[in-house]
Amino acid sequence: MASLMLAAVAGGAWGQTALPSPQEFYFDADPAAQPVVVVQGEGNELVNQLVRQRERGRKALEATVQLASVAIGEGRVELGQTLYAEALQSASASTPQGRSVRWNYGWDLFRLGQPEAALEQWHAASVGLRGNAAWVPATYALALWQLGRKDEAVKWYAAAVRTEPERWTTSSGYAALLPNWRDSERSTLAQVQQAWAAAPPAWP
Repeated sequence: MASLMLAAVAGGAWGQTALPSPQEFYFDADPAAQPVVVVQGEGNELVNQLVRQRERGRKALEATVQLASVAIGEGRVELGQTLYAEALQSASASTPQGRSVRWNYGWDLFRLGQPEAALEQWHAASVGLRGNAAWVPATYALALWQLGRKDEAVKWYAAAVRTEPERWTTSSGYAALLPNWRDSERSTLAQVQQAWAAAPPAWP
């Protein structure tokens, strides 16, 4: 039963995530779309400090998210998903904290090779924000391309280009634009950029 609950939280196995049509522009900053870092460090000392933060309560949610990410990064996926499930239950997607949980969980799911589940979490994070968050087009495009939904990926990438053409028309600035992305993720997005450049979709 527990494994079924975790699968439901992760998503992915339950069908294709339905997304709205891209809007014209995505200018809005989103402070929730940042990696959660309560404590700097590594190894057992980092884990021990995060456990203490969880026990103290003031930053318990943030410590839970960082601990979940550390666990997944160390290959303790079931523990990480259990911690994320706890964080999801304690923070509504309509709150900044809840959107932060979902944004971070999306990245850990994507890096586990679960782009559908990642997209579900990212969509939940974006729905909770008023306005059009700047991180959405490129991030959606990444997941959609990985899922083989390439036409959709290009349409979302086009929204990034419409918003800031000087940044997104080429892939040359990805390292500065996407500092928290891995090289492999930037390379995948570069494939989307190339497909967009070959046949830019019309708006609307």
